[in-house]
Amino acid sequence: MSYSPVSTNINVPCTAISTLGPRGGNLLSTVPPASGQSWHYGLNVLVAPADAGYRLQVVLRDKVLVDTAVTDLPPGCQISIASDSTRTTVNVSGTDPVVQQGDHRPQLVGVFTDLTGTAPAGMQADVVIDSRFTTSPTALKLAAIIGALAATALALFALHKLDCLDGRRNRRVLPHRWWRPRPVDCAVIAILILWYFIGVGTADDGYIFGMARTAGHAGYLANYFAYFGVPETPIGIPYDSAFELLSRISPASIVVRLPELVFGIVCWLLISREVVPRLGVGARQERAAIWAGGLVFLAFWLPYNNGMRPEPAVALGVLLVWVSMERALATRRLAPAALALIPAALAVVTNPAGLICFAALLAGARPLVQIIVERARKVGYTALIAPAVATGVAILVIVFAGQPISEVSAMSQAHNVVGPDMPWYDESLVYQDLFQATPDGSMARRFAMLIMFLALALSVLALLRGSGRIPGLAAGPTRRIVGTTLAALPLMVLSPTKFTHHLGVFAGLAGAVAVVAAVAAGPRVMRSPRNQALFAAAVFAVLAVSFSSSNGWWYVASYRIPWWDKPISVHGIAAGTVLLTVAVLLVGVAGWLHIREPFRRTEYRPRRRIPILTIAAALVVAFELVSFVKAGVEQYPAYSLAKSNLSALAGKPCGLANDVLVEPDPNAGMLQPLSGDPATTLGAQASGFTPNGVNLNDLTPDTSDAASASVGQSLGSAGTTTKAGTTDNSAEHGGVAAHGSNGSTVPLPFGLNPATTPVLGSYGGPGATKTLTSGWYRLPAPDEHGDRGRIIAIAAAGRIASTDIDNLPVPGQNVQIEYGAASGTDVQALGRVTPDDVSVLQPSWRNLRVPLQQLPSQATAVRIVATVDSSDPQQWVAVTPPRVPQLRTLDDLVGHTTPVLLDWLVGLQFPCQQPMLHRYGVADTPGYRILPDLSGATMTSNWESHTSGGPLGYIGLVSRADVLPSYLADDWKRDWGEIERLVPFDPTAAPARLDTVTVQRSARWTPGPLNFGIR
Repeated sequence: MSYSPVSTNINVPCTAISTLGPRGGNLLSTVPPASGQSWHYGLNVLVAPADAGYRLQVVLRDKVLVDTAVTDLPPGCQISIASDSTRTTVNVSGTDPVVQQGDHRPQLVGVFTDLTGTAPAGMQADVVIDSRFTTSPTALKLAAIIGALAATALALFALHKLDCLDGRRNRRVLPHRWWRPRPVDCAVIAILILWYFIGVGTADDGYIFGMARTAGHAGYLANYFAYFGVPETPIGIPYDSAFELLSRISPASIVVRLPELVFGIVCWLLISREVVPRLGVGARQERAAIWAGGLVFLAFWLPYNNGMRPEPAVALGVLLVWVSMERALATRRLAPAALALIPAALAVVTNPAGLICFAALLAGARPLVQIIVERARKVGYTALIAPAVATGVAILVIVFAGQPISEVSAMSQAHNVVGPDMPWYDESLVYQDLFQATPDGSMARRFAMLIMFLALALSVLALLRGSGRIPGLAAGPTRRIVGTTLAALPLMVLSPTKFTHHLGVFAGLAGAVAVVAAVAAGPRVMRSPRNQALFAAAVFAVLAVSFSSSNGWWYVASYRIPWWDKPISVHGIAAGTVLLTVAVLLVGVAGWLHIREPFRRTEYRPRRRIPILTIAAALVVAFELVSFVKAGVEQYPAYSLAKSNLSALAGKPCGLANDVLVEPDPNAGMLQPLSGDPATTLGAQASGFTPNGVNLNDLTPDTSDAASASVGQSLGSAGTTTKAGTTDNSAEHGGVAAHGSNGSTVPLPFGLNPATTPVLGSYGGPGATKTLTSGWYRLPAPDEHGDRGRIIAIAAAGRIASTDIDNLPVPGQNVQIEYGAASGTDVQALGRVTPDDVSVLQPSWRNLRVPLQQLPSQATAVRIVATVDSSDPQQWVAVTPPRVPQLRTLDDLVGHTTPVLLDWLVGLQFPCQQPMLHRYGVADTPGYRILPDLSGATMTSNWESHTSGGPLGYIGLVSRADVLPSYLADDWKRDWGEIERLVPFDPTAAPARLDTVTVQRSARWTPGPLNFGIR
C-alpha cells in the first residue's frame, strides 16, 4: 500500500484551540503521537502547552512549517493545509502562506486528535487515497480481449491448414508410447509424490501464498510484503493467480502446491517420451542413460522446485518450447513452432528467468528458417509469420486483462528504488551463494548445478571430438539440447535478482543433458580406460565439493535434518574430504593408465561398466530422501513437514498453528509459594543476586549479529537495515518499569506484572561466585484426567548453560529446577533437572522450560537453584519465579478470522490464519504478527520494513508489539518463531469509513508518482 495519499486537504478552525485549553495537545495528526514517529513521518497540527509558550505548530516530516503564538492569531482564523505530489501549502488566516515545492506528502495511517465530542464547525479533512491499483476491465476491453484470443486461435488453425497442404497425415500429439510405463517412470514419479508430502518447499512459498490469498479481495496481485504494494504486472500473472484459486479450495500446502507436482511429472514425461526418443537410438537403448536423466532431474527438482516459486513453470516451459520446435523440424510443419511461442511467452511473464525459453527457440532457428523460406514460395511470408507473431503477443491480453499498462512503470520504479535490482554483471553472486554453507548453497543445491555443469562439459567435449556427433545419438537434436542449455546460462544474467532459487529453471534441461552425458560416458563412446577414470574422478570431485556443504534447508524444513547447520561428516571425518581423496586417487589411476596405454598388447573391448554418473545422482537423491524420512520419524510427535502434510490429507490443514502453544497471560500460571510472599520466596537464599541485577544493555541475542550479517547478501538491498525482528521482549522496550514487588525497576518481559512478579539477577552483584536458591513453589494438583500441565516455565535472561537443539553443550552459568515432595511447608528434595533453553536467544529474555512429564508423579513442589561462578561481566543470570503456563494452541487463540500479519517466511506454515487484507489502498489493522525463528525474523523484518515499503512501515505506526510466550509442543528447545499481540497506540480510534466512486480511466492514466521519499 502507498504510504501517502494522492492528496490531502485539511481545514482546522482556530476555535478548536480553545477547546484544548492551556494544556495544549494534538489538533490533528496523520500518525498517532503515541507511536513516537508522528513528527518523523506524519503531518501534525498541535498546540504547545502554556508552560511551553502556548504556540500553534504545524510540523510536516520533522520540519516545522508554522510556529506562532496562539495569542497572535486573528479572531475566527482558519488553518488550511493542502498537500499533493507537486507542493505542500500551509495557510493560516492573516499570515503569508508557507509553500514547500516538491513531493512532501505525509504518511497517513489515520486521522488522530485530542479533541473530544462533536467536531468544531469548519473542521474537515479530505483525503484522496491512492487506489490506482484497484482496477477492473471495461466491457469494451473485455470484448477486445476475447476477440484477440479468438483471432489468435483462428490464425493458428489457418497455419495448421497451410501445413496440411503438404499432403501428409497429421501425427498424433501424444503417441501410444506415452502411456507405456517403465520402471524408471514409476521410480521418478513415485519419488516426486513422496517428496511432495515429506520434502521441502522453497523459502518464498509464504511470500507467494500471501500475495495470492489477498489478491482476490484487493482486486489485483500486489507485492504484499514490500514495494509499497505495487502490482507485479506483468510478472507473475497468471501463474500466481492460480494459487489464489487453489487457496479458495483449501489453504493446505498439499493443495496450493499441487501445480508443482503436476509440472514435475509432466517434465519427466516430456524428457522420457519426447527428448530421449528424439536424441536417438543410443539414448533409447542405454538404460543407464535414461536412469541418469531421471535421477539428475530429481536431483534438481527436490531441492529447488517443490514449492510455489515460478521456476518449475519455467523448467516446464523451456522443455515444451524445445519439444515443440523439434516436432516442427521433424514434421517440417510450422504450427508446432508457432505453438512453441505460447509456453515461451507464459514463462517470460511468469518470471524473468523465463527468457531462457528463447534459447530453445534460437537453437532451432536455422532449420526452421529454411522451412519458412521453402514454404513461403507457395503461400507468402505474411501467412506464415503473422500467426506466430500473434501467438507470441497474445499473452499481453492476459497479463493486462485486469491491470493497465501504466502500472508497469510504477512497479519498475518501486523495484528500482527499493531493490534488489542487480545489473547483469552481478550474476556471479548466484554462484557465490551456491558455495556458501547455507541453505542457498546446501549440498543438494550445489550438487545439482555442478553435476549439470559436468554433464554439459562432457557433452560439449564429446561433440567437438566427434565433429559434432556422438555415436548412437542424432546429431541435430543433441546439438540443440546442449546448445539450448549453454545459451540459457548467459540469459539468466538478465534476471534483476540473484538468488540460487532461480537455478531451478534448469531442472528439465539438466535431466536431458544428463542423458547425453551418460551416453557419451558409456562403453560405446568412451572406450579409453584413462578417460573413464578421469570422468569418474570428476564425478567424485563434484560429490566432494557438494558434501563439503551443509545439509541445510529453510526454516521448518531443517527440523531434525542431519547436518542441517554444518558440513556433512561421520565421527569427525568430513565426507567431502573422503570423496576428494577418492577423486585424487582416480586421477592417479588415470595417470597410470595413460602411461601404460602404449604397452597394451590387446585391443580394448567395450564392456558394461559402472554407470558412475547415474550412481552419483542416485546417491544424492537417496541421501535427501533418507534425511527427510529420518527427520519426520525422529521429530514425531512434534511438528514436521511430513506430519503437517499428512495431517492435511486427513482433514487438518492448519499446519504449525496446531503445534505452537501460546501463553496468553503468563501471570495466570504463576506458581504460589508454599510459604511467604512471592518476593521473599524468590530470594530465600540469595548471595550476589539483586532485584536490579539485569544488564539492560545486554539483552540482544548473541546470534543476532551473525543473522544480521547475512541480511544484505540474502536480500541484496542496500536500503535494508540489520536490526533483528526479535531482540527486546521487555514490556516497556528498554524503559524503566514501575517498582516491582521486590523493589526492582527492571522492565519485565512477556507482560509479567511487576506488582506480583519479582526478579533477581547476578549482574553487578558483589563477588565472583553468586548463588540463588529460591523457596519452594507448589505445583498444581492433577485434574480429573491426571493432567498438571505441559511444562514449568521460567522467564530468564543471561547466558545459561544448557544443550542446544542437537544436544550439544552450550556454555553458561547454571540454572536448575529442584523438585521434591511437599508435606505441609516441609519438602523432601527428590532431584534436579536442567531446563530446556532456546539457546540461540541468549542472553535476551526467554522462557526456560521443563516438561512436567520429566518429573516423578510424587513431586509436588519445585524451586530454582542458580549459580554464577565467573567474574566476567557478560556471565550473568536473571530469573523470575516459575510458573505452569495455561497454554492454548495458536490456532485456537488467533482463530481464522482475526487479521494477522504473517511474515513471508511463515505463511505456508499457518495457512488457516487470516492474513490482513487490503483494498482501495487501505489495509486491515492486524491483531497479531507471526514471525519465524531469529535468523528468519531478521530477514522478514528487513524486507517488510518502512525502508522497503512493507507493511511494518504502517503497522508499527498504529500499534505496539507485545511478545507472547510460546512453545513448540514436544520440541521444547526449538526456536520455532514468535507471536506478537499488536496493541493499538490509540485504542479509541475507529476504522475509517471509505467513500468510493468508480471512475473510467485510460490505460496510461496515473494519479502521480508514488511517494518513495517517505522511506
